Amino acid sequence: MTAVLQSHVQGRWQASTGEGRPMFDAVTGDEVGRLATDGIDMAAVAAYGRRTGGPALRELSFHQRASLLKALAGHLREHREELYAVSARTGATLGDSKFDVDGGIGVLQAYASKGKRELPAGSVLVEGDVEPLGRTGVFLGQHVLTPLHGVAVQVNAYNFPCWGPLEKLAPAFLAGVPTIIKPATPTAFLTAELVRLIVESELLPEGAVQFLAGALQNSGGDLFDHLTEQDLVSFTGSASTAARLRTHPTLTARSVRFTAEADSLNCSILGPDATPGTTEFDLYVQQLATEMTVKAGQKCTAIRRAFVPSAQVDAVVEAVTARLATVTIGNPANPDVRMGALAGTEQREEVRRSLKALTDAGRVVFGDPDHVEVVDADAERGALLSPVLLTGDPDTAAFHEVEAFGPVSTVLPYDSVDQVVGLAARGQGSLVGSVVTADPDVARTVVLGAAPWHGRVLVLDATAAPESTGHGSPMPQLVHGGPGRAGGGEEMGGIRGVAHHMQRTAVQGSPAMLTAITGRWVRGSERTVTDVHPFRKHLEELRIGDTVVGGPRRVTQSDVEQFAEFTGDTFYAHMDAAAAAANTFFGERVAHGYLVVSFAAGLFVDPAPGPVLANFGVDSLRFLTPVKFGDELTITLTAKQITPRDTADYGEVRWDADVTNAAGESVARYDVLTLVAKQAS
Repeated sequence: MTAVLQSHVQGRWQASTGEGRPMFDAVTGDEVGRLATDGIDMAAVAAYGRRTGGPALRELSFHQRASLLKALAGHLREHREELYAVSARTGATLGDSKFDVDGGIGVLQAYASKGKRELPAGSVLVEGDVEPLGRTGVFLGQHVLTPLHGVAVQVNAYNFPCWGPLEKLAPAFLAGVPTIIKPATPTAFLTAELVRLIVESELLPEGAVQFLAGALQNSGGDLFDHLTEQDLVSFTGSASTAARLRTHPTLTARSVRFTAEADSLNCSILGPDATPGTTEFDLYVQQLATEMTVKAGQKCTAIRRAFVPSAQVDAVVEAVTARLATVTIGNPANPDVRMGALAGTEQREEVRRSLKALTDAGRVVFGDPDHVEVVDADAERGALLSPVLLTGDPDTAAFHEVEAFGPVSTVLPYDSVDQVVGLAARGQGSLVGSVVTADPDVARTVVLGAAPWHGRVLVLDATAAPESTGHGSPMPQLVHGGPGRAGGGEEMGGIRGVAHHMQRTAVQGSPAMLTAITGRWVRGSERTVTDVHPFRKHLEELRIGDTVVGGPRRVTQSDVEQFAEFTGDTFYAHMDAAAAAANTFFGERVAHGYLVVSFAAGLFVDPAPGPVLANFGVDSLRFLTPVKFGDELTITLTAKQITPRDTADYGEVRWDADVTNAAGESVARYDVLTLVAKQAS
């Protein structure tokens, strides 16, 4: 009997005491290994993640975690050929393997980049603006996000054994929450190879990642029995399994966060304007054929319903079948093969059963579910299947309810844009839809009409095509999930995915307390004015609250008129006394807002070369009180947030700028952003 895969739990590889379930080579049908978790203490696995992995991750800042994700991506990229080799046994062509392996590595890189650019240098994420809760500004509220003190349990599908685990790991790790990976049986041997590479890299803290090579249930119980309100579950798979897991007694009793990405009947709509001969028509045909054959159609985002104007059905069918006819099916080790096997013969039979319901409702226009010509493979021992294209009546329920999870799609006619929006909604919730059109009005109607039933909508035209990643490619910067049948959850979504693994807490207190808690200066907190100008301090020397006060400077009529002449900004409020007087906002001529900001810079800048390398922008600029001729301006500039960059010899400093008049009224407020050098090592 072939070997049983080991789990990596509690800091070591651990063998199961059971015989396990077999895994098979999708092309040859040979057994490649077995999966079992008998003898593994599930309670101890969860506890180890919480007690060892969690504290180690929370000791790190967002930026340190991001750096580790980047390093891990680099390590996996160096070893991806090893993953490709194992991936071939799942039935994947080299192109399919790259889609899975490189896609997962890309997710790590994307989260590493977003972590460095969008998250603070510390470990507390501030959300939104400070909320005043009193009249004088001494009692405030602020939402903060902190990592949950639990484990993120991921239950994965078989179709993306690398991308799936990595797309769930990245946001959890960046948030500071350890992960337990549970793969799907048919392709678990590839996920095991991925985890082996992660463990051997020794890049991640102890306990940050554990791997269960088999079921969540064993003779010792159910992992879910040991989850708490601090834990999370992320599931990818069938809607029926998601519904069963979602109602697990422990998950419901303890309100364990549960997110699901389930199967969905995704659609693609050909716009009425995209007739044969147009670029958009060709894009639609190419996209549909690609979505049917990449990963042998085993993608949760693949196109199952192809909506086409009634007048174009024959043209689309002819063009798509011509493309499918060129697809060589067989052993992915053969360089001529363009479509490999399904994940296993069990999966192939499931597709055939679903196809029976579809063929009863419609008509096959390409392919044969029961026969296929193959290259370098045994069509029966291998899980090989022909692409199958159907047509039918769009009002037939089966097309909107039955998914054949393989190289299968149905072309359905429509007569109006409003009708096709309604047809798209009959899928009861999808991960992704697309509309291929050059008509902005069609795009707007379809997107806004279909959006409530879709997690993502691709609008494809000739302009976007050169850079488009395609209908079936979720991007880590954007939401990946969908409503209703699609599961109702999100696996990714940029910083949203990170926040999902954190607790949002409303903190109330004084400005000084909020500053201490968040590490970000809050208006009303203590300012520190020192003998040394803050612009003469290196990054390590700066402290939150360091302040410089400049001014006053009187604004004259001559200043305003010279600024208007120099810039060309002769707006009437600055130059026309009668028009300005008639405007209730002003009552008389006033200074330009940008003149005020320019004067303020002159009051706080220390001009000599020093640690401040550059001013790279301002945020949240607001002009609050008109500045009139004769007003005197004072600027108070306070270090608000300090963000080191661990891979650069400088960091970012955000300064609170408050420009006031002689009466103490704020005339302008904004944040100044600077790059400040570190001390030479």
